[in-house]
Amino acid sequence: MRHPPPPLEPRSARMKSSHDPVTSPKLERSFFFILLALLTVAFAAVLSPFYGAVFWGSVLALMFQPLYRKCLGWLRGRQNLAALATLCVILLIVILPLALVGISLVQEVTALYAKVKSGEVNFGRYFEQMVSVLPTWMTGLLDRYGVVDLPALQAKIVAALTQRSESLAGRAVDIGGEALDLIVGFCIAMYLMFFLLRDGAGVARDVRAAIPLAPGPKERLLERFTTVIRATVKGNILVAAAQGTLGGLAFWALGVHAPMLWGVVMAFLSLLPAVGAALIWVPVALYLLALGQVGKGLGLILFGVFVIGLIDNVLRPILVGKDTAMPDYVVLIATVGGLALFGLNGFVIGPVIVAMFLAAWQLLAAERLKAAVDGK
Repeated sequence: MRHPPPPLEPRSARMKSSHDPVTSPKLERSFFFILLALLTVAFAAVLSPFYGAVFWGSVLALMFQPLYRKCLGWLRGRQNLAALATLCVILLIVILPLALVGISLVQEVTALYAKVKSGEVNFGRYFEQMVSVLPTWMTGLLDRYGVVDLPALQAKIVAALTQRSESLAGRAVDIGGEALDLIVGFCIAMYLMFFLLRDGAGVARDVRAAIPLAPGPKERLLERFTTVIRATVKGNILVAAAQGTLGGLAFWALGVHAPMLWGVVMAFLSLLPAVGAALIWVPVALYLLALGQVGKGLGLILFGVFVIGLIDNVLRPILVGKDTAMPDYVVLIATVGGLALFGLNGFVIGPVIVAMFLAAWQLLAAERLKAAVDGK
C-alpha cells in the first residue's frame, strides 16, 4: 500500500527555516539605531524654536528640586500642590525681579536716547575731554591711527540711534511677533517646570536607565552634570547680581548717567570671569580722572578693585570653580566659548560641555588604569 506524499510546508514556514538576512539581529539592531538617531534629530528640530524656554525650564526645575522636596514634606505628599507652590516661589524670587529690572532698563534706555539726541549727553565731547589731558606722544599716536579725529562722534551716535529706532518702528509687526514668541516661550517654560518639578524623579530614573553605560561611570557622569549646572547657574547669577548692583549703586552715587543701564551691562559682562565688570567701570574711572575729579576717579578705582573685583575673585571660585572642579582659566574659556556659540544660554551650556568632556576623559583614564593594574 502506497502512502500519500507528505504535505508541503507553507511558504512562510520554509522562509523561516532558512537564513533570512532581512530579519537578522545585526540588521535589526542597525536599523533601530538609525531610526533612533533620526527620531532624535527630528525631536530636537521640533523643540528648537523654543529651545531657550525648554532649556531654562529644565534648569530652573533642577535648581529648585530641593525646595520642591521640602514643600512636598510640608504639604504631606501632595505633589501637584507642592509643584505649584514651588512655581510660585520661582515667579516671586526670579521672574518678577527680572521683569521689574527689564522695565526699569527700558525706561533708562529711552531717557538716555532722548538725552543723546538733545545733546545733553555728548559722547564726542567726553572723548575730546579725555584726549585733551593725554600726553603729547599718546595724542600723536592716536592721531596717526585716526582715533582722535572724531568731531562727528555725537552726530554718528544720534544717527545710529535714530536709524535703529526707525528700523524698530518699521518692524512693529515683527516685534509683535517676537513678543508673542516670548509670551509663548514663558508659558512653555512655566508649564514644563511644573511637570518636571512634580515628575522629575521619574524622568531622571528613565533617563538613567536608558543610558548604555555601566552603573558606576553612569552615576558619576550624571552627578557631575547636575553639580556643574547648579554651580554654574547659582554662582554666575549671584556674582552677576552682586557686581551689577554694586556697580550701579556706585555709578548712581557718582552721578553717572543711566546707572541702572550700566549696572545691568556690568551684570551681563560679569559672566566673563576676571575681566567682565571692569570693562565698564575702568573707562568711567579714567574719564573722571581726565576731568580732574581725582577723588571720584580714585574712589571708583578703589571700589572697583576691592569691592566689585573682590566679589569676582572670592565668590566665583567658591560658588563655581570649587563645585565644578575646574580652574578659573578653563571656566573663562568655557564661558566665552559658550556665549559665542549659544548666546546668553552659553554661560551654562559652555561650562557643562567642558566639565562633561573632562569627566568623560577622566573616567576613561581611570578605567584604562584599572585594566592595566588588573592585567598585571
